[in-house]
Amino acid sequence: MSAALLATVAGLALLDALNPATIAGVALLLLAPMAHPVRAAAGFVTGAYLTVLALGAVVYAGADTAAEAAGNGLVWVRRIAFTIAAVALAVAGLRRLRDRIRPAVTVPRWVTPLTAGLLGLVMTGADLPNAFPYVIAIERIVGADIGTGRSLAVIAGYALVYCLPCLLLLVAGAARGDRVRRRLGRLYERLGAEKKQPRSVPLAAGYLAAAGAVLTVAVLA
Repeated sequence: MSAALLATVAGLALLDALNPATIAGVALLLLAPMAHPVRAAAGFVTGAYLTVLALGAVVYAGADTAAEAAGNGLVWVRRIAFTIAAVALAVAGLRRLRDRIRPAVTVPRWVTPLTAGLLGLVMTGADLPNAFPYVIAIERIVGADIGTGRSLAVIAGYALVYCLPCLLLLVAGAARGDRVRRRLGRLYERLGAEKKQPRSVPLAAGYLAAAGAVLTVAVLA
């Protein structure tokens, strides 16, 4: 297992870790009016970690099989990942071409410290199709041919780095709960509360341009 491979995977994991869905999930749970918000947030992070780990193992197995069946199997895995990301950016851009009310982000009623792991699974799983750095990392792992055991260990490390911002927020919430919740509350008012989003052609153009660039990468990959 080379240092270059580990550095590449770690860099991709850090890029993927800047994931608004999972970070927002932890923040919402720390703000939620429940008896044990820190425990709920810990359950959420656990669910997110297990989701990334399990899906990574599945993608690795499929990519490894594709690499054995056809020399360009991994290329198609990468192309699919970038295409999905391009479609997501294009949809976001088209939505900015009209006025809309952004609904408030809230914690579902069924979420408790015992069921928060399921919320972590749902939110992380729903966002993973956009996590094309993860697919690229798995492609590198498969290409390195380091064996199944070591590959899964690297994927487990990737999942840990992916959850790192959530873990840091969780630790801060546990250590300085009231102070962290006050700051998160102000941030929620700006980013999570119901808000009217006016039509923005420049933002839409930016999203669509990014979608075109990502799609070009997918075609040329």
